[in-house]
Amino acid sequence: MNAQDPRDTARRLRAIGDELADRFYERADVVRTLVVTLLAGQHSLVLGPPGTAKSAMARELTGRIEGAAYWEILLSKFTAPTRMFGPVDVAALARGEYRQVYDGRATTAHVAFIDEIFKCSTAALNETLGYLNERIYHPESGGEPIRCPLIGAITASNELPAGEDSAAIYDRLLVRIEVGYLEDPSNFAALVRSAVRRPEAPTRTTVELAALRHAVTEAVPAVDVPDPIVDAVCTLRAALRRRELVASDRRWRQSVRLLQASAYLDGRPAVTETDLSVLTHVLWDSPAERPTVEREVLHLVNPDAREALDLADAIEELEAQLDAMAGQSREALSEWVIKKAHNRLAMAGKRLERLRAEAVSAGRSTAAIDRVTGRQRAVRARVLTEALGVDASTVRHQL
Repeated sequence: MNAQDPRDTARRLRAIGDELADRFYERADVVRTLVVTLLAGQHSLVLGPPGTAKSAMARELTGRIEGAAYWEILLSKFTAPTRMFGPVDVAALARGEYRQVYDGRATTAHVAFIDEIFKCSTAALNETLGYLNERIYHPESGGEPIRCPLIGAITASNELPAGEDSAAIYDRLLVRIEVGYLEDPSNFAALVRSAVRRPEAPTRTTVELAALRHAVTEAVPAVDVPDPIVDAVCTLRAALRRRELVASDRRWRQSVRLLQASAYLDGRPAVTETDLSVLTHVLWDSPAERPTVEREVLHLVNPDAREALDLADAIEELEAQLDAMAGQSREALSEWVIKKAHNRLAMAGKRLERLRAEAVSAGRSTAAIDRVTGRQRAVRARVLTEALGVDASTVRHQL
């Protein structure tokens, strides 16, 4: 593959994203956002409980980059900086020389996965910040700082930062992605089946490290950002400030490269309103703020997204009612489905289909509609399995 062919690189990265989305159920948006973040040369945080494929996605994505050095670590409050960046060379020490071994550590990695990032020890904090901010490491023995080849770090945590030290790291992670356990019973059934059958050899598209680097340093920055997009970003900032959601100037400036990376990944020479969707993963500090940010962002993207979010609220309300009815008789649940849930979910599904068709026809993004459609299918699948007793393994064929 020619490293100077940005179109081929973007095509390969799209194929990688599609393959990973097929492998990791309900993670299509997560995978795409991780790819966009790498293309922007930025760092991401995947926030969610254990067992949600955070590390598996990072390994699989990095494994598709031919020639890239990958490094991962699970941090604790006792992790020493030398374990992260280079242990002492014992043989050299015996000869009276103090030297560190950097091979296989963060200092030589092109992509890093740092699990439990907010458990970073106080001793390692400054070096970790320098590594993420400036891609440098200061050797224990002093001397010139080492420049690290890091393109981007994927980090993960089960919880938000609790103190000022970890909050400093949190601020440096431009993209924040929430993940949870599988919601759709049919996807869960497929996951269980995958554990007991021999997997088929998956399609495995790769991209060369040189091609990725060229995209990050040359092709993505060359994507045009038209004035209407600048105006839209200014409008979004004002809307969020009215809701007392304030992001730093640095975060807004770095977000521009994410918009360029999103357009590049889709094969477009200029940023469009479609690319603003990635900002839903950037402009919040706590998960409670994310729905507000999402709504304000999607108001700018297209009118279809606004109606889709209204439908999402109705779907969430039905799921809350289903949760509240836990323990009731099958007869009571069936009556609720017949009188309320079935028709409302079916109507929401049909309306989402029409909204998607209209968006495609107008050349607008379908990302928000697709996310809401996924929620509609997941809730409908729950209704079928929990309220009506339908076998989860057959649900997918009934949706």
